[in-house]
Amino acid sequence: MLRLRQLFRDSRIEMFRIQVRPPHIQLRMQKINIAEKFARISEPWKPRIAAELNGQMVKLGKFQGEFVWHHHEHEDELFLVVKGRFRMEYRDQTLHEHHEWINEGEFIVVPRGVEHRPVAEQECWVVLFEPASTLNTGNVVNERTVPELEHV
Repeated sequence: MLRLRQLFRDSRIEMFRIQVRPPHIQLRMQKINIAEKFARISEPWKPRIAAELNGQMVKLGKFQGEFVWHHHEHEDELFLVVKGRFRMEYRDQTLHEHHEWINEGEFIVVPRGVEHRPVAEQECWVVLFEPASTLNTGNVVNERTVPELEHV
């Protein structure tokens, strides 16, 4: 009888766990060492997935040189500089060009629909936060488009 009570109690606890914790939640959280992850990335403009949360991806990318002008119809993007700096060029509604320097420890949010291109004179490490559906080249498909991102 004692064993049956123990089994019942354990199954109630397990049932409670199932109800409280969605099945896709990992039981163990893992920290990520950003420097280690960036050390594995050799090619500029080829972002890698570091983590996923709430339909968003945390991507790591190295920028060097000019990227392509593009926009994202449905997604905002956040660019956080970990090392170095880059210039975000963008066009307003009248197609006038502007730019903003993003330095180490700073970030910028590019709203959906804004035509933009990052430019890095020297290698720059950037963390991107954006919806999983975001294509790195937005509305443009060319040699820099990465349709399937790899995890790092």
